Amino acid sequence: MKRKVIALVIVLLIAVGIGSYFFLPKEEKSNVLTLYGNIEIHQVDLSFQVAGRIEKMLKEEGDEVKQGELVAVLEEQDYDLGLRQASAEVEKTLALSKDANSRFERIRELYAADMVSQQEYETLLHTRDKAKADYDAAVTAQDFAQNQLQYTRIYAPEDGTITVRIQEPGANVTKAQPVYTMAKMSPVWIRAYVSEPDLGNIRYGMKATVLTDTTDPQTGKKREYSGYVGYISPVAEFTPKSVQSTDERTSLVYRIRVYVNEADEYLRQGMPTTVTIDLTPSQEGK
Repeated sequence: MKRKVIALVIVLLIAVGIGSYFFLPKEEKSNVLTLYGNIEIHQVDLSFQVAGRIEKMLKEEGDEVKQGELVAVLEEQDYDLGLRQASAEVEKTLALSKDANSRFERIRELYAADMVSQQEYETLLHTRDKAKADYDAAVTAQDFAQNQLQYTRIYAPEDGTITVRIQEPGANVTKAQPVYTMAKMSPVWIRAYVSEPDLGNIRYGMKATVLTDTTDPQTGKKREYSGYVGYISPVAEFTPKSVQSTDERTSLVYRIRVYVNEADEYLRQGMPTTVTIDLTPSQEGK
């Protein structure tokens, strides 16, 4: 008897399941693609173009800088002396060049009148040319010394934020040795991955909405930004470990970049985000 009851229950469950499949309304497929990614921001190491001892470090970690703003200074005494020496050499060679040119002009008239020998004429011609070459070399050396002096200062290449202060005043640094790391203000994008079945639904310029995990205290909602698809990798790759699930360990995905419009200081390097892309055909680009 118990077996008959159990069999009857199983038949009823199957019937209910089949009825639900055919008669209950089915959920429509969503036209919104949801992705998960991380904020990426260009970073640049700031360094001196010459070696020396650091005199001033004008910025701390977290300070914002404007393009062209002075951020660090080397002791410049030796470079200043080098420029003075080069400038003195320019004045000296200029005087010698003028003298050699004057002597040549005088003898050229005499040579035209056949009053001096060709050898004497050529000697003064070569002396004039050498003096001019010495002067040109001195000017080049002066320009080089001027550049070396200017290289004792670091200016911010773009608007950004100092993320790492590597050195301190008094430290001796070599040429191109980093003293700061700076994060640029723009561009800011999200690195995300699209599975192969969804790849054919996205294109360059599609609008996207970016949500962070941070709640805006003024609105009580997640911070939201607008963006657009700015890059789609032409090469597939295995799902990165950072976004792997048990079922996706061998899945192939395509990396994309979603650029953020009007990024602000609340978007930080590596911050996790949720990206939604409207897949409706009527959607236009950015």
